[in-house]
Amino acid sequence: MKNILITGANSYIGMSFAKYARGKFNIESINVRDDKWKEFDFSHFDTVLHCAGIAHTAPKKDVPYMAVNCDLAVNIAKHAKTAGVKQFVFLSSMSVHDPKSPYGASKLAAEQKFQVLASDCFNICILRPPMVYGYGCKGNFPRLVKLATKLPFFANIKNQRSMIYIDNLSEFICQAIAENKTGTHNPQNTEYVNTTELVKLIADLHGRRMPTTKLFNPIIKFLQKKIEPFDKLFGNMTYTKAGDEADYNVVDFEDSVQAAVKGEK
Repeated sequence: MKNILITGANSYIGMSFAKYARGKFNIESINVRDDKWKEFDFSHFDTVLHCAGIAHTAPKKDVPYMAVNCDLAVNIAKHAKTAGVKQFVFLSSMSVHDPKSPYGASKLAAEQKFQVLASDCFNICILRPPMVYGYGCKGNFPRLVKLATKLPFFANIKNQRSMIYIDNLSEFICQAIAENKTGTHNPQNTEYVNTTELVKLIADLHGRRMPTTKLFNPIIKFLQKKIEPFDKLFGNMTYTKAGDEADYNVVDFEDSVQAAVKGEK
């Protein structure tokens, strides 16, 4: 059984993966908020799953995106390589395709520096998940839940988004570790998601009917160009299907939304 070290003990993805993969691997987690991790012995681990980072924070000048999401990640990878770890799995983001944001730029910078570290004895596996959702998650999904339970109606928008349920992502990570994968991967749900249909489904799970209207679509389209959260909620952003999504999608879309909203499948 492989030994896995999760860096970022309190991260949502890290904690969720540890729970999901219990029994499949020997898993240990550490906090890397200070420099004590430098004294930690990495040598008996096969894989380091790096989940630590700054996300879901409004861009501000004093937020150390580059120091945490890039410099810290690279230093931990170097430490792992020196200790003889065979694989480093880095949780990047779909945001690298929009590196104008400090978050996306920091993740992309880390990816670029990892290329120098990769070798035949040290596999770098980069994951770029789209919006990750699940019970207790942060980010845009709980915002949509709030909208679905408060608004009397919602915009009728014909968009498509790639998303991934936390258990589906955890299964992908399990397979990446088991197969000692390298390279860059874009895990996603089998289905693309329409924001309007998602909000209607969430409302239905709360016993509400959600009427929709196209009345405000011109305003929304204008705001998408000006305000990033609007574009993330109502814009189009999808990965091309790789064809292997069914191999790791262990929960279908409707069941995943119910689990994410109510904590039950």
